[in-house]
Amino acid sequence: MIKTKDVHEYIDEHHSESLEALKEFLRIPSISAQSEHSDDIWKAAKFTLQQLIAAGLENTGLIANGSHPLVYGDWLHAPNKPTILIYGHYDVQPTDPDNKWHSKPFEPEIRDGKIYARGATDDKGQILGLILALQSIHAVKGNFPVNIRVLIEGEEEFGGTAIEKYVKEHAKDIACDAVLIADTHMIAPGMPSIVYGVRGILYAEIVAKGADHDLHSGTYGGVAPNPLHSLALIIAGLKGADGRINIPGLEEMANPVTDEERQWWSQYPMDMRQQLAHEMGLPFDAKAPEKTYFPGEQEYSLVERMSARATFEVHGFVGGYQGEGAKTVIPAEARVKISLRLSPNQTAEKVLPLLKKQVKKLAPKGVDVEVQFIHGGLGMVVDPHDPYIHAAVQSLGDEYKHDVYFLREGGSIPVAPLFAEYLHAPIVFAGYGLATECLHSPNEHFQLDNFYHAIHGCVRYLDAAARIEK
Repeated sequence: MIKTKDVHEYIDEHHSESLEALKEFLRIPSISAQSEHSDDIWKAAKFTLQQLIAAGLENTGLIANGSHPLVYGDWLHAPNKPTILIYGHYDVQPTDPDNKWHSKPFEPEIRDGKIYARGATDDKGQILGLILALQSIHAVKGNFPVNIRVLIEGEEEFGGTAIEKYVKEHAKDIACDAVLIADTHMIAPGMPSIVYGVRGILYAEIVAKGADHDLHSGTYGGVAPNPLHSLALIIAGLKGADGRINIPGLEEMANPVTDEERQWWSQYPMDMRQQLAHEMGLPFDAKAPEKTYFPGEQEYSLVERMSARATFEVHGFVGGYQGEGAKTVIPAEARVKISLRLSPNQTAEKVLPLLKKQVKKLAPKGVDVEVQFIHGGLGMVVDPHDPYIHAAVQSLGDEYKHDVYFLREGGSIPVAPLFAEYLHAPIVFAGYGLATECLHSPNEHFQLDNFYHAIHGCVRYLDAAARIEK
């Protein structure tokens, strides 16, 4: 058993080195969705690899299993002890709109105890924290209390095809007793949280085509098919003003929410309306909280709508004239990007045919409409009573000296259900981020105290997992 006090002292003594490593990582513009950053993707992968080597892991290397490499390393010298697979991603979201950033997205800047940069909390800060925990244990003890595998990908932000292929083909090579993922958030500052469920996702683009070229709206207005207007009608038909999704068959697929879940939600320590208003930058009057309106299915609680119900969102329209001033044109083609967040049983595979059928039904005459699938991912709910999750509850509670809350995450981590299916191992979602840290938005940041908590917390978790009997 490692002497955790010695390791924690080492971590505290090396705060500045840990911070410099984080800054170096954040300076790499590893935007996976943009091909012009392919060299940066490899640079980030090589940086991650060097960190694993510095942690004393063996069999390290880059796995070119797709457009962006996986990074792997292991240490398997703890007989009769569990094997923990640590997962994360080194790729990041695009930075637009760039004019909304208060500092350059790939020049890390510290303000008010937070580090600002793209990828700070999603997921470079969190995964580097776990890797630095391994480095600290190795530096103090030269070994680990459990067997370790680390698998880091570079495609999480745009589909994750490489890791899906690898896990399906090499499940035996990454066998483990539990998967540790720090790519989630806590309920509030200082309040550690375990995510026990995530939604799946279906991301698609609806393409509408009318005439074979753009048309003058004065000459042809009133008789020409308008793809932009057609898409507006389709979108309005897919989700009405009442927030209800109008895709026949979708609701019937949903898994019911349990009484135990609703009991957990009732124990949350904050006023959810006020919390959301603060996070979204909406006006809020504590004396008249009902004045702050949150769209959606009003018959369900805010928590349930955010985490367990299916959603339908529009992410961007493209078509027609976008420049300054006026141009009276009826576009020949228009596109809209959409996504559905889905409960675990509402898989993209099942929902896509339903979506296509309803879009076809809603499409106005005179316009050809096609639904183009972009990517999908499964949702999942884990057993919160599993011993490896209990170990995370114990270690997070000890680290923060606070009760641990159970959350159901509205976002998607598609690789997690994949791990569960092919590795037959529990998934431990123990994240250190906050929902307010502008994930996928300008001014993304990470609380530096949570960065250090991630390092300490991972040490505590591995120590707690080592006490689980196989």
